[in-house]
Amino acid sequence: MLEIAQEAARHWGLEGAEIALAARRENVVYRVSAPGVDYALRLHRPGYRSDAELTSELQWMSVLAGGGLDVPEPLATRDGRFMVEMAGHQVDVLSWVPGAALGRAGELQGVEDRPGFCHALGVAMARLHDISDAWARPEGFTRPAWDRPGLLGEAPLWGRFWEHPHLDASERALLERVQAAADDVLSRVEGEADYGLIHADLLSENMLWDGGRIYLIDFDDGGFGFRDFELATFLLRFEDVPDYTDLRAALCDGYAARRRVKAADLDLFLLLRALTYPGWIAERLDEPGAAERSERAVATALRSAWRWLDRMGG
Repeated sequence: MLEIAQEAARHWGLEGAEIALAARRENVVYRVSAPGVDYALRLHRPGYRSDAELTSELQWMSVLAGGGLDVPEPLATRDGRFMVEMAGHQVDVLSWVPGAALGRAGELQGVEDRPGFCHALGVAMARLHDISDAWARPEGFTRPAWDRPGLLGEAPLWGRFWEHPHLDASERALLERVQAAADDVLSRVEGEADYGLIHADLLSENMLWDGGRIYLIDFDDGGFGFRDFELATFLLRFEDVPDYTDLRAALCDGYAARRRVKAADLDLFLLLRALTYPGWIAERLDEPGAAERSERAVATALRSAWRWLDRMGG
């Protein structure tokens, strides 16, 4: 992989730069150190996104960065492209952003004022959505849709969560029941819901923190979706921590720079986010650590299903 990265770097005029592995997750990321500046060179997982989808992602990130949001900014190649293909991998280069990782999902390592952080994150989310709505997207722009079919249809974006192989018959019946009930509720509110481009994966591991600014990274799953889904994605992993009520209130208060969030709608999207994970992990059960993540995903989805049905009186 390093050889591919070294060869690809030439397209950006970075031959001779120091290249070192930085992260190996969905994508393989290398830190490219040139005189006075660092970049992130990404080798994308083959087959996950089409060339058009990835180019659209990078165009969108460029607009967000230009609008003042703290996100990595794509760097164009010598011939003006944002992406090249090397040895079956899509490759792009982004500006290297400062800050430290906040830890795994549900952690806020290094954050002393947790509600204050969540307030700032809500402000950043509102800014992300405002910039996205003001942008006239170019012809050919395409990204996945976290709409009602994408969340609750027969072929959800992250898979048929009710068919996870580790579910027993009663658990599968529960998820099928909540799928139908949630689809009915969403069908009645989606017409008035705030909908547009969202990051869609704002977990703590997809942010960097320098003690004063939040940098949003990893737009792989960004696309069209409900804005309350964005808030729910972050909040879901904190539902059972002692200060959850404070964190939720602070996030929503920060987001009020754009609009007020209805509690019932946010509760619905907390459920919908929880339901995505069993489908996602079911396709990755052969990866290292998948057994633990699968168990956690299924338990969270079942707990969220019962919790939401109880709130709905069902």
